[in-house]
Amino acid sequence: MGKITIAIDGYSSCGKSTIAKGLAKKLNYLYIDSGAMYRAVTLYCIQNNSIKDGKFNEQEVVGAMNKIYLEFTVNPETLLSEIHLNGKNVEKEIRQMDVSNHVSPISAIKGVREKIVALQREFGKEKGIVMDGRDIGTNVFPDAELKIFMTADENVRAQRRWKELASKGMNVSIEDVKKNITHRDYEDTHRQHNPLSKADDAMVLDNTSMTLEEQLEWAVKVAKEKTGN
Repeated sequence: MGKITIAIDGYSSCGKSTIAKGLAKKLNYLYIDSGAMYRAVTLYCIQNNSIKDGKFNEQEVVGAMNKIYLEFTVNPETLLSEIHLNGKNVEKEIRQMDVSNHVSPISAIKGVREKIVALQREFGKEKGIVMDGRDIGTNVFPDAELKIFMTADENVRAQRRWKELASKGMNVSIEDVKKNITHRDYEDTHRQHNPLSKADDAMVLDNTSMTLEEQLEWAVKVAKEKTGN
């Protein structure tokens, strides 16, 4: 078998992006961070006052999609793809807590999801792609040859996320991080359009007690089994 499509779904702060990036690098595949796409849309809405005091108008947000251009460019130093919003690299900005606190309700808007999913499917036409998110295996690429569903203990996820933010110089309490994770889990699994759920044919990766190296070794193994290499 030639190149395949790999869909990675799971709860927030499970390390989906880290594993997806590492797997894409190992296989020489294109990596697309679907969550970054929704975060970039959220960032645009915040910057352009479409979100005010935590509130927004759905029609206004959907209308803003016509002014948003998203692309991924490979960083020559890290060899990893990074998202650009209207020509500007926003990898750091989209990870801020203000974006994290609003991304779930923005990504739940039907008009936003429709436009993002259409773009995601364009990225995956040629296969040889690793994409992570919430509904990649169930909605974006239901025919993906390999589907992985990631999960981990909530406290472990909060600790990992807090350390990541702290390493980037962001001053936030672990209590706020855990509260955000709990809220996002609820929003992601209860939204009306394409909620987070495990595809019937997805392989579960519970990384609560696994190191990054162990997770990547597991993912590479199952990917190679699917491609016959």
